[in-house]
Order: sequence, then C-alpha cells, then structure tokens
Amino acid sequence: MTRMDLEELSNSARIILEKNWKEGFTIPTSKLYPFQWNWDSGFTSIGLSYFNLDHAIQELESLFSGQWENGMVPHIIFHSENEKTYFPNFDFWNSNVNLGAPQKPKSSGITQPAVHGFVLENLLHKFPDNDKLLAFAKSVFPKMVNLHRFFYQYRDPEKEGLTFIFHPWESGRDNSPLWDNSLDRIAIDKDKLPHYERRDTSLAPSDERPTSYQYDRYVYLLTLGKKYKYDERAIFEESPFLIQDTLMNAVLIRSNDSLIRIGERFGFDIGEIREWQSQSKKMFSEKLWNEKLETYVVYDLRAETQVLHKEIGGLTALYAEIADEDKAQKLNRYLLNLNENGFYLCPSFDVESPLFDSKRYWRGPIWPQMNWMIYHGLKKYGFDETANIVKSDLIELVSKSGFYEYFESQKSVASNMTTGYGGGDFSWTAACTLDLLKGG
Repeated sequence: MTRMDLEELSNSARIILEKNWKEGFTIPTSKLYPFQWNWDSGFTSIGLSYFNLDHAIQELESLFSGQWENGMVPHIIFHSENEKTYFPNFDFWNSNVNLGAPQKPKSSGITQPAVHGFVLENLLHKFPDNDKLLAFAKSVFPKMVNLHRFFYQYRDPEKEGLTFIFHPWESGRDNSPLWDNSLDRIAIDKDKLPHYERRDTSLAPSDERPTSYQYDRYVYLLTLGKKYKYDERAIFEESPFLIQDTLMNAVLIRSNDSLIRIGERFGFDIGEIREWQSQSKKMFSEKLWNEKLETYVVYDLRAETQVLHKEIGGLTALYAEIADEDKAQKLNRYLLNLNENGFYLCPSFDVESPLFDSKRYWRGPIWPQMNWMIYHGLKKYGFDETANIVKSDLIELVSKSGFYEYFESQKSVASNMTTGYGGGDFSWTAACTLDLLKGG
C-alpha cells in the first residue's frame, strides 16, 4: 500500500473511534454492542491516545467506575439503562444481588481478560511526562492491582497461580470449540431455563454467530452466577464449566509485568505482584504446554485434563514472554506453516480440525486485537518476519473489507469478499489498526 493509502486508513480509523465515543466511553459498534465492554475499552484506549489522550484516560476511568468491591471489573458496563437493543441487558444479569456490585453504573456479573496493566504502560510509554496521565496512573494503579488480586484470591482457590473462568464469555472467545465438551456436560431443562430473546442474530447473520444450543448454555451459566449472588467460592463448587484459560492467564501475566514496571517507576510496593508472577509463569509453562500439539492449551478443571486443541489463545504466551526459546520457535513455525498454506494470520482455531469454521465467530476467523498481541509477542522473540506478516495481513483485510469485528481467514474465500464479519466500524479494529500503522 502507498503512504497515501495508509494515511487514509489511519484517518478512517480515527473517524470511527470519534463516532463511537459516547460521552466518557466508547462502544464497540452501534446497535450490536451499545454499551462499554471491558477488554474492548483497553485496546480502544490505545487507539484514542493518538489523537485525544483525555479520551484515552476517560475510557479507562469510565470502565473502572464499574469495579466491584471484590476487585472485579465486569465485562459490560451499562452506562445507559434506557438502551434496550441488547441481550442480556443489566436487568437480566441483576448483578446487584451481590452487595459489592455498584448501584450505578449497572454491570454484568462476569469479567474479561485483564488487559489494563499493559494498556496503561503503553500510554505511559507514549506520554512519559504528561502530568494528567501521570496523576491518573497513580490513582488507577491500586485499582488495577485490586483487579489482579481478585483473580488470585477468588479465581484460584487451589492457589496454583492460574485463574479460572466459569463462563465462555469471560475468555473473550465466546463460542470457541475449546468449550464444546465442557458445555456438553450441561443438560438443559427448557422449563427451568428463563425465557430470553436473542438480539444479536437480528443484527448480524446467524451463521456468523454462536448457535442456539450454545446460547442456552451461556444463559444457564449466567443464571448459575445469579443463583449464588455471584459468590465466586460457591460458583467454584457447583459450576460444570471451570476452565484455566490460556488467553486469560497470559494476559494477566503480561499485565503483571506492566504493573511491576509501573510500580517500580512510582516507588509503589509491588512485592505481592512479584509473588503472583513468579508462580503464574511457572505453572503456565508446566501445566498448559502440550508437547504433542506443540502449543499451550487450556485446562478443564472439572474433567481434570488438558483440552487438546490448537487455537489462538496459546499463541498469546508469546506476548506474555512465557515461552522459552524452543517453545517459541515451535509457535512461530506453526504460524509460518499457516501462511504458506493459504491462510491469513492468525486464524482463531486449528484449520485442520473438523471443528474449524472460518466464518463463525471464534471458530476460525481473524480477530484484530489478537493479531495485535501476537504481533508484539513475535517481535519480543525476534521473529520479525512472522510479525510483519501478522501485521500486513490485518492491514490488508481492513483496507479491503473495512473495519469489521472479525475477518475471513482463508485467502481463497476472502478474495471473493468485500466485507468482514460481525459488526462494522468496530472500535478495537480501528484502534489496533491505528496503533500498528503509527506505533507498530
């Protein structure tokens, strides 16, 4: 692409982020996702910082306004109680059954990957002497530490150093085949499942979205959370779905590193974070690596076994600098093989699996924020050639198909398409593209 084309792409990304700004926070996209999403806001803050640092700071401030007393930052913050186009809305979550949830803003009862530490470090790297950012960083630091403490205190009851999720939505990879066997253990009694009406399939093609079978189980797990007033210990005892996830733990480890460096800069006590980190990195490498698949895999706590699938979460160990040189080489070779065999990088699921679906949400398409993390991870290990492919593939998809939520991973299929999948004018796509163009 020419310099002019890239500049036009940057300008388009900025326009989308400005359009999606809603007086203190950014929505991922209109109609389909009309509220504030947790890890979306992290990536969006990075993009906003290129042209409006105040908005980048407000994005994180707004997100942490929904933090619970136990430290959890919910995966959705419902700043408006009048928006009715989304399910499940705040009234279905009813998170205030937990007395530690704030009355306002309303929120969901689950969380998402803790990207905030590395996002804050990204902003401080760009603006090391900005007084407003420095003051914000000092004020939000203990809140971020408290979020990490939530994971280690409530989501790691066996004190292994690995946090668990009890709902697929927490992983960010909602309908990944990773969860299929665990969800299959849930027997649904339609008479006991609360009535609900999906809104997503009226706004996006149903063959791009999770199935009704999966959604019933999502609602079941949501209802289980409400049943126990979102008490993490009680959920751990009963939930049929308990997973130590690669992405969730890699992001937490990466943000631990960032908080350690930020704490060192400001002279804060970081001893607790160092203790978490020393155990987490060790356990991640020992428990989640699968030598036969040559990748990191998730662990099903209920079945007490690894889930044997290659998928994108395992690659985020590169961004967290967990992999030793040998393991990193194997992950890099996996990506190069995909590139040589006609795939854009990085497909969200194993392209050789019968469960691979290049169109349906997290079962095969390309996701911009994942490419962003994997790009930076590859750079850390000196795999510049592969990193540049990851970057150029995303830029090619966005320039050809628009700023969509996710994209077709098969080049032969994508060549006949003019759009991506899911929501259009998507904030994290704009933000990650902007950062790769200007900062990457």
